[in-house]
Order: sequence, then C-alpha cells, then structure tokens
Amino acid sequence: MKGFFKGSATALITPFNETGVNYEVLGELVEHQIAGGTDAIVFLGTTGEPSTMSFAEEHVLMEYAVKKVNGRAKVIFGCGSNNTADAIMTAQKAESYGADGLLAVTPYYNKCTQNGLVAYYKAICESVSIPVIAYNVPGRTGVEIQPATMAKIAEIPNIAGIKDAGGNMSKTMETFRLVRDKCDVYSGEDALNLPILACGGAGVISVLSNVIPAKVKELCSLVFEGKMAEAIALNDKLLPLANACFVEVNPIPVKEAMNLLGFNAGTPRAPLTKIEDGNREKLISAMQNFGLEVQA
Repeated sequence: MKGFFKGSATALITPFNETGVNYEVLGELVEHQIAGGTDAIVFLGTTGEPSTMSFAEEHVLMEYAVKKVNGRAKVIFGCGSNNTADAIMTAQKAESYGADGLLAVTPYYNKCTQNGLVAYYKAICESVSIPVIAYNVPGRTGVEIQPATMAKIAEIPNIAGIKDAGGNMSKTMETFRLVRDKCDVYSGEDALNLPILACGGAGVISVLSNVIPAKVKELCSLVFEGKMAEAIALNDKLLPLANACFVEVNPIPVKEAMNLLGFNAGTPRAPLTKIEDGNREKLISAMQNFGLEVQA
C-alpha cells in the first residue's frame, strides 16, 4: 500500500525518571513536535528505548500517546522483536489503543533468513488491520532486508513501506526500483534524508527532528515542491548537527540534546550511559553553530 503518510516523522525519545516514564516531559516533547509541524510521531522505536521497557510500561505509554496526540499527527508504535509472538502481541495492543500504524524492525540476534523475514512480516501484518512499515537497520540488528526480499514483503496488503537505515544507497536505489509502485520508502538515516527524498522517498523517520522538527519538515517540503537548490542549502546546514546527534550510539546524544534545549529528558537506561564529556562538547558546539540556544 502507498500513501500512509508523507513528510516528516520523528523517532521520539522516551524521557525517564527514577520511577519510570516521565509523562510530564513526554507531553512537552509531543507538543514540541506538533508545534514543529511533524506529520507523524513514532513512539517506542529504537530511539525510544523499548528494549529496556517492560510490556506494561509500553502499554501505558501507548494509551497515553494516542490520547495526547489526539489526532494532530499520525501515531506510529514500534512493535518489532526477535520473538515473532511478542511482535504480534505488541502490534495488536498498539492497534487496540488506536495507533495509526506500526514500525516493525527486523528480528535481531536470531538472524533469520530472507524467507524468514517474509514470514515474520506476513505474520505481523495478518495479525492487525493497520499499516505496517518494515524497518531495515542492519547495523543494529545484524539482519538486512535485501531489495528482492522487500519486493516480496511489499506484496503484503498492509505493508506501507520500508524505513531504510541501511546506509547503502546502491541497495536503496534497487529497493526503490522494485517497490516504487507497491509501497513507500522512508529515509531512516538523517545523513541520507536528502538523497532518499530526491529519489522519490515519501518522507523521513528522523532522530534529528527530535531537536529541530520544523527544519526537518522544511527539508521534506522543499524537496516535494521541487525547490532543490534551497533543499541542498538547508541540508548542508543540517548535516553537522545530524552528525553530532550520532557522535555516540543513539539515543545517547539526542537525549542530551533535548536536555540542553531545556527538556528534562533524563539519561538513557542501562546498559546505555550518559554522554561522555568530550562528545557532549562536540554536541553543544554543533547546536550552537546551528543557532540553537543551549542550557549548558
């Protein structure tokens, strides 16, 4: 299926405190996204740290998120797992709470075959009626959706697209060629947002847009309007900040960036740790060079 959403989606961080999810701050983050014109918000994606959360925590967050967004943007929940049964359970819970769609990362660690990937996505999609975006991020999972495999996955009726964070534009182009008329392609890597959009991407699912949602939205809009010179100029300005947001493993830097903007986002859950001092200085410098006011 095509046309689930077009434009910018934010892979939102999850703010934690000593008792669990900090819902006061999560609400502030949602409002920050809405004010920035974000088209969709992804909760419980990789950036949201669901691998450190209990199912009970995830379900409470799902119910809160749908009510808080209240139709002002698409609500997408991460549901992928290395256990297909858990992925199905999470997908069904998300649908029951009113999710608009799902983001399903490939199974990780188990390292299934390409045929296994097709079976995995088929099982998730058949368990719900809402759109599902496949998520390809082999650098994290050790499993890659090959272009020919994505062509098979795209035949599943409620597959809405692929979030491509593979970092290989040659494979991305082949995926475009094979699925262009079947489902959408979304950039999942901020450094490649512009080329993927320029090649026909329907949008981005961005970490950087936690920090500057309006600018990431603007980049999408400029490309869609054919204003490529302006899009290139904006992208040149965005890249140093995007790179700084990945100076350590995600979401360590972007969580600190939100703290520096005045949101009490806290620190990542173990085994992730607080950003190291030298990298924090690099992040601060990139934010200030972009023109952001930081609370260092």
